[in-house]
Amino acid sequence: MMLAAMNMPMLAAPQSAPARLAVTRLTVTRFRSYAAARLEVDPRPVVLTGPNGAGKTNLLEAVSFLAPGRGLRRAKLGEVERIQPPDEGDWQGEGWAVAAHVDTPRGAVEIGTGRDPATTEGERRLVRIDGQPAKSQMALAEHVSVVWLTPQMDRLFIEGASGRRRFLDRLVFGFDPAHAGRLNKFENALRERARLLRDGVGDPSWLGALEDQMATTGIAVAAARADMVRRLNDAARQGVGPFPAPGLSLSGEVDGWIGTMPALAAEDALRAALRASRRQDEASGGAATGPHRSDLSVTYLAKNMPAELGSTGEQKALLISIVLANARLMNAETGTAPLLLLDEVAAHLDPHRRTALFQEILASRSQAWMTGTDAGFFAELGDAACHVGVAEGRLARSPPGGSWSGDSS
Repeated sequence: MMLAAMNMPMLAAPQSAPARLAVTRLTVTRFRSYAAARLEVDPRPVVLTGPNGAGKTNLLEAVSFLAPGRGLRRAKLGEVERIQPPDEGDWQGEGWAVAAHVDTPRGAVEIGTGRDPATTEGERRLVRIDGQPAKSQMALAEHVSVVWLTPQMDRLFIEGASGRRRFLDRLVFGFDPAHAGRLNKFENALRERARLLRDGVGDPSWLGALEDQMATTGIAVAAARADMVRRLNDAARQGVGPFPAPGLSLSGEVDGWIGTMPALAAEDALRAALRASRRQDEASGGAATGPHRSDLSVTYLAKNMPAELGSTGEQKALLISIVLANARLMNAETGTAPLLLLDEVAAHLDPHRRTALFQEILASRSQAWMTGTDAGFFAELGDAACHVGVAEGRLARSPPGGSWSGDSS
């Protein structure tokens, strides 16, 4: 397998400007399997290869924390901290940290984030940008856009709608960083309203203020998602070589309003629906209407088949198509493709689709971070990528690029 891959023609990076959004230095401290490690690369795609359990996905997760949210594993902050081995002294509970030097279209930025060790519950996340504390992690969306595919997402089309909404929202962040803040405000108001209803606090003015915030931010969230779906459909129809073209649509009461009435009328409709459902929502502990009830549907267009009815391979190919269409769209509209974190993707593709994936990554000038157990799957990338070996708790330079220092043992 490896010898056959080595004989394939090498891919070449485009001769135009290098990727404009790239992590060129990544430092982790007390993070998962790593006590401390630093990886320095350049804007080319990064290939991390090594045996299972070596720490490859942990590095992708570290990069994912450069954007708002709970990372690609959706872990609680306390779960990310390295479990202290007996021979590493007394540092348990001091928190974990991820720091990165990131090249962006507006210039280089230094980002640091991690768990606040001063909180007993371990769930307060600190963020620093160029050495200055940020008000919230939502500030990260102004600098970094990250999209990922992991083996766990192979079930995205057949599991609950919440995962599909999160996937779509992450695509929106790349075009509209303020979407993260609006979504956060909607969710905070949703939780506070549910608490008031549960506790029997029926102050109409208080509930009305929360419902007003839910209406204004909720309709803005739904409108941004609808616009993202429309643009993705336009980009996906162009196709990406052997990957199937997907058709995307949104379903939900609010999504219907967005398509048939002006935004202000949709806000009024959501306010009225929330006010009318207070008694019902008191019993259910949520809200019967809102963008949190929306769902993303995907169709395999060539077969006119819902994605959830396709084979595992077809579903993965459709997911890759969406991610590649998004990268192409971002590069065309903003001049900057997102960071792509692709965990164990190449191993599940046939050689034709694998080559097409690599070609599209290079064409979009995205810094993709890819993992795999077999370096041969990535050999055709040659000098177009930085190759780093991960084994026995260490990061090892692998020609033609990449450098390392650190120890995760």
